[in-house]
Amino acid sequence: MHCCTFLFCLCELDLCCYWHGIITNVQAHTQPVSQMASYSLCSALLLIRVQASSGLKQLLEADSKSMRSMSGSRRNSGSSLVSSSSASSNLSHLEEDTWILWGRIVNEWDEWRRKKDKLLKELIRKGIPHHFRAIVWQLLGNATDMPVKNQYSELLKMSSPCEKLIRRDIARTYPEHEFFKGQDSLGQEVLFNVMKAYSLVDREVGYCQGSAFIVGLLLMQMPEEEAFCVFVRLMQEYRLRELFKPTMAELGLCIYQFEYLLQEQLPELNVHFRSQSFHTSMYASSWFLTLFLTFLPMPVATRIFDIFMYEGLEIIFRVGMAILQYNQTDLIQLDMEGMSQHFQKLIPHQFDSCPDKLILRAYQVKYNPKRMKKLEKEYTTIKNKEMEEQIEIKFGIGPSVLSPFRIGPCVVSQYTEQFVTGLQTQLEQSRLQEAELLGALKEMQDKVLDLEKRSSSLPDENNVAQLQDELKLVKLRELETLHSFREMQDTVTELNQRWQVSGGGGGHWKESPKKNALNELQEKLMGVRLREAQAQAELREVKLQAIQLESKNQIHSKLIGRHEVESAAMQERLQQLAGQNKGLQSQLTEMKRKRAELDCKSKEEVMAVRLREADSMAAMAELRQKIAELEIQKEEGLIQGQLNHSDSRQYITQLRDQIGELKNEVTHISCLTVILQTLLSRATYGSEFIHFHTFLFVGTGPPRGNGTHNPGVASAMLHQLSHMGPPPTHTHTPVKALVSGVSLAIETQLCKSHPLVLFVFL
Repeated sequence: MHCCTFLFCLCELDLCCYWHGIITNVQAHTQPVSQMASYSLCSALLLIRVQASSGLKQLLEADSKSMRSMSGSRRNSGSSLVSSSSASSNLSHLEEDTWILWGRIVNEWDEWRRKKDKLLKELIRKGIPHHFRAIVWQLLGNATDMPVKNQYSELLKMSSPCEKLIRRDIARTYPEHEFFKGQDSLGQEVLFNVMKAYSLVDREVGYCQGSAFIVGLLLMQMPEEEAFCVFVRLMQEYRLRELFKPTMAELGLCIYQFEYLLQEQLPELNVHFRSQSFHTSMYASSWFLTLFLTFLPMPVATRIFDIFMYEGLEIIFRVGMAILQYNQTDLIQLDMEGMSQHFQKLIPHQFDSCPDKLILRAYQVKYNPKRMKKLEKEYTTIKNKEMEEQIEIKFGIGPSVLSPFRIGPCVVSQYTEQFVTGLQTQLEQSRLQEAELLGALKEMQDKVLDLEKRSSSLPDENNVAQLQDELKLVKLRELETLHSFREMQDTVTELNQRWQVSGGGGGHWKESPKKNALNELQEKLMGVRLREAQAQAELREVKLQAIQLESKNQIHSKLIGRHEVESAAMQERLQQLAGQNKGLQSQLTEMKRKRAELDCKSKEEVMAVRLREADSMAAMAELRQKIAELEIQKEEGLIQGQLNHSDSRQYITQLRDQIGELKNEVTHISCLTVILQTLLSRATYGSEFIHFHTFLFVGTGPPRGNGTHNPGVASAMLHQLSHMGPPPTHTHTPVKALVSGVSLAIETQLCKSHPLVLFVFL
């Protein structure tokens, strides 16, 4: 019996693996939008699988007994993973029934948390199966039924002051993952929804970098509403809210505790870090803020997150110390830059193939929760002193004023509340300013890119400098010509004045002939000089115009040359575009050919499917015919059996009587049909219609062999009359005759064995 049950378990396990393979193939060939639907489908299949496993109680009870004995051995040997490694062989037989085991754990969760807590811890450390993570994480976080889930849809309709910050960081969250790849992908949209909803629920925290990676991991396993509930529970119950507060006091505490572990367990490495100014916050801050999701590969980080959901931040301390212990020898030999490269490139991929090795080393680390509590108190005391000093500096409150209030931390908090509130307000304002500055910086970067594109299209700087030099020379020439032109104008003006003076005084007195001749010669000379000056002025003006035209010609030639270069570039670009167009046309032709081939293939497949359907229908018809033949054979066999087990003569006589009765009924029905047709033809003769108000059929059929009347004839008559329908009525046709009477029809063949048949017409 036990062997049969085990074989049944294996069959069910194969069936689950088959469905898992189908779901995996569907996920690989669908878009990210089908990823969340596949999770719900997987959850439904798992629940069905859990319900179906109720018939395997005997085998599971045997397994639970072995697990109880194994957990007892662990209880004696301690809670560490090293002490339990000797008993791990007892769990090897459960590997094949992992689905069945986790299905039972989910189905009996409360009982396992109460009675089998240590065994559940060991199973979680070994890893939760992928398709159970969504359910188990919700159960571990007690997030299956939260009131905030009903508020999620309303929160999405509201606006948050952190939306710009969230949008900025979403693109940097798992950029290589298929679910979050792309600016408008479904993963980025649901991630934005969850982060926005939480920023509205917890306005003190709002949004902090690093939390998006945790929400992204949750969205890879479950829908957004369930992920929102689990994230709220993580922030409230797992100290993450204190980590992501604006003050980040919890992060400072974690760094302080981690430095103590480093100093206690790895003193040489701690001294080397201090000598190289390699502070703990430089490499460990992301470990606590993102839970190794940005440091280790996704499968290893998910295993750590499984344990974090059960044990909290302790696993982060353990894994961090295990990583440092494993790399201590290499890190001591490196400087600050080398250590940074080692942390970024080598350490994350050391445990890709064996995450169990990292978990095993993590639980070899010495971790004392009581000592951690003491360190927390020490850190709180140090921070309180620093806060008092800041209050003294900020508000001018001296030590004498604060000394009476140092008795209890609650009294100090009353005086520090204003200071903390002010710091939070300043931090929020600085965040908003940072977001605005980042937006302005992005706009300026876009403008710079635009200007760079424009400058690339402009001519070279050397050409511009040459043109500027030429322009300066042209301006100098123009100034020289203007100066000379003004000098000529002054000369002409002076000569005109002299000529006017010399010509104006000749009419007032008489002079000697010699003087008159001399004056005439002087006048002629002045006229010649005047004409010469005018000619020179005109010549220089013409030269100036020639220079201007030459400069314009040079400018136009430069423009023509530039346009020729641009036209050559445009022609080259046109040729490139033509080549690209040809390539695209060839690709389009190839795609059309492939599409035609695919259409032909699809038509052939459709024809093949139709042929298979026709074959299947023919096969079904043959099967139905065979079934009918088998039923006939079965009836014949039954009849043959009855004949064999009873008096054959009597049975044959009964059959003959029944056959005779059936023949008589057929004869009666045919006769009555003839009578009715005759009556109807007479009644409707000459298009004069007689309405049948009542048709009363009195009598039954011929008596049976046992003396009872056969109702078959009456029912057949009524059935036939009902199918004939009412006779047509015509209001405009006069009724010439109204038949009222009783017609008695007696057939000679029916007189002997039939009662009276009465037709009544009213």
